[in-house]
Amino acid sequence: MKVTAKKLNDANVLVSGTIENSVIEANIDRLAKEAGKQMKVDGFRQGKVPPHVVKKLHGDKLRQDAESEALKSLMDEGVKEAGINAADIIGEPIFKKYDKQDDKIEVELELSLRPDVNVEGHEKAVPAFEKPEATDKEVEEKLTEVAAQQAPFEKIKRKRMVREGDMTLIDFEGFVDGVAFEGGKAEKFNLKIGSGQFIPGFEEQIIGMKYDEEKTVTVTFPEEYQSKDLAGKEAEFKVKLHEIQEQVEPELNDELAQKLLQDEKATLDTLKEKLKEQIANEKVSKLYNEELKPKLIEALVEHFDFALPNNIVEQEIDAKINAKAREMKEEELKEYQENPEKVEALRDEVREEAQNSVKATFIVDALAKKEKVNVEDQEVSQAIYYEAMMSGQDPQQVIKYYQDNNLLPAVKMGMIEDKLFGKLLGLDK
Repeated sequence: MKVTAKKLNDANVLVSGTIENSVIEANIDRLAKEAGKQMKVDGFRQGKVPPHVVKKLHGDKLRQDAESEALKSLMDEGVKEAGINAADIIGEPIFKKYDKQDDKIEVELELSLRPDVNVEGHEKAVPAFEKPEATDKEVEEKLTEVAAQQAPFEKIKRKRMVREGDMTLIDFEGFVDGVAFEGGKAEKFNLKIGSGQFIPGFEEQIIGMKYDEEKTVTVTFPEEYQSKDLAGKEAEFKVKLHEIQEQVEPELNDELAQKLLQDEKATLDTLKEKLKEQIANEKVSKLYNEELKPKLIEALVEHFDFALPNNIVEQEIDAKINAKAREMKEEELKEYQENPEKVEALRDEVREEAQNSVKATFIVDALAKKEKVNVEDQEVSQAIYYEAMMSGQDPQQVIKYYQDNNLLPAVKMGMIEDKLFGKLLGLDK
């Protein structure tokens, strides 16, 4: 077996070689002999099946396995010839050539290596910024907002018309084409005006109603309404108003702070400090996600220069192409399926973006090791659990979905990235 290895750059090696037919036949003979010792075939004692019988029964599979073994030997020779460590090989090889001939197979493949990334001097890529803080005005506005959320609704003392923000007590019954529909009736129902709880246009027509007034409200169900029988149809609701309630603004005092913070020792100043911290954190988070993080990634990618493993870049290109394909209409997708040149043009179009994405991943990995930044698996599970709880989903089902679809490594990588960038930017202090 003739094998040559050529180092394309620090991250990619081209291995070329010829697998003679005699090598494959020798492999087939050995594999058939080994298999015969394990097989049970009618007419032969177990473990005594002759190689020629095994070949007749499983010839295609034997040849496939024999070629795989020969190819592995060729790769091993290539690794040895190139003087590289097999542990540094990353991903699957890219086959440039696999030409089967009568007496041989000519092979040309590309092996990729994990790049050795030197991240010394990364500080130069960290963007300067001014850490945002909360103003006194913002704190007062937030205090008023959270206080309003705690304000109870009470029946109004003087009779007036319904206005935006009121809580109403109503009876209603809905009809489509004069026929009452299921689920369209309720009595003494609490509806806050402006909450968007009902069909668009309903709440707006309640504004201006007076005590004990009856009114017909006409609305149109949205086209995407959950009930197909009602979607897109016009409906009339007979509405009777029983009561109007308005919020009574609570006093801004220590008692309110104790209630909100669930701490009997809390004061209004304590609450203000907490709100100030919350507002500042929200500002920092917004600045980080919208400006600092993209800037830092771009600067790191530009600052460091090293060879990338071609197979990983190709995988990233595949991922970006697949993401675009999912957004394409059927006609556009068909155009690409029938036109390989158009697919290649699209691959070239996303190549630089894919290279930058792969480069950023290796930089983050190297920096995280240098800065001793890590995220435990338990932290990943806790983060997913919390997000699921906040969005009203079943945490166990969400975690199972992430496990089944092998999404946990990507979540972990994202958390490591944010933890690392927070440290580099000084936001973890």
